[in-house]
Amino acid sequence: MRKSDGSLTTVFLLVSILLAFAGNSILVRAALAGAQIDWAGYTIVRLVAGALMLCVLFTVQKRKPIMPGKRDVAGALSLFVYAAAFSWAYVRLDAGIGALILFPAGQITMQLIGLFRGVVPTKGQLAGVIIALGGLIYLMAPGASAPPLASAILMASAGVAWGFYTWSGKLGSDPSLATARYFVGASLLALLLLPFVDLSALTWQGFALAAISGGITSALGYVLWYKILARISITSAAVSQLSVPAIAAMGGVILLDEILTTRLLIGGMIIFIGIGLTIWASIRGSRI
Repeated sequence: MRKSDGSLTTVFLLVSILLAFAGNSILVRAALAGAQIDWAGYTIVRLVAGALMLCVLFTVQKRKPIMPGKRDVAGALSLFVYAAAFSWAYVRLDAGIGALILFPAGQITMQLIGLFRGVVPTKGQLAGVIIALGGLIYLMAPGASAPPLASAILMASAGVAWGFYTWSGKLGSDPSLATARYFVGASLLALLLLPFVDLSALTWQGFALAAISGGITSALGYVLWYKILARISITSAAVSQLSVPAIAAMGGVILLDEILTTRLLIGGMIIFIGIGLTIWASIRGSRI
């Protein structure tokens, strides 16, 4: 394969992955806003579908058995909390604003975890985190166009759980296999939500949207993300993730008739500036 062909493949995969990440917000909002499934049912179907997809994938590849153990408890629990809070929050949040809360909450959490692990941030990184946090506070502040506070807090909690889940995967020697074990563990934890499922709200359309989110845009998306990290720099990976909330916001406006508010635009701009500054400071510090 020529180098140009490899580059095109990498770009295609990266764009596909970013669309998949943004698609998670659009799919869950489409299902819940249309009352095609309830949040608990969506969470269960999403995690079980993801676990089944990865079990089939790794069985075909004849990899090690996907049996979660004690080392996987933190990762599986974090994935479960993220998925449950994510679905519950999107009962009342638009796709774009939900992604704008989730993304910085996850990034800030990862920075704090790094700090506790001895990774001291530079002044530039710290300034970026503070700016992003300020944008998040502005986005959630009371007002006529503010998102529902309880839902915003739930989405921020999902972001915190996502940060812990990401760190759990980074610590393993085989992130893809760890992702599979986490999904199996999280799908078992999801059974705890069965008493909260509203069967009267379940439709085949809602079930299909949750299954697509779990098996394709989540499970395969996460595995491909770890794969592509071997092809691109950490800097490129970090910068590319800035597009996810923007894609989700545009998708919500185009596909779900959501309103693009001034608060969303201003809050998003502040958050992007903060995260961009953090990444820029990391580039300068690591010389990547």
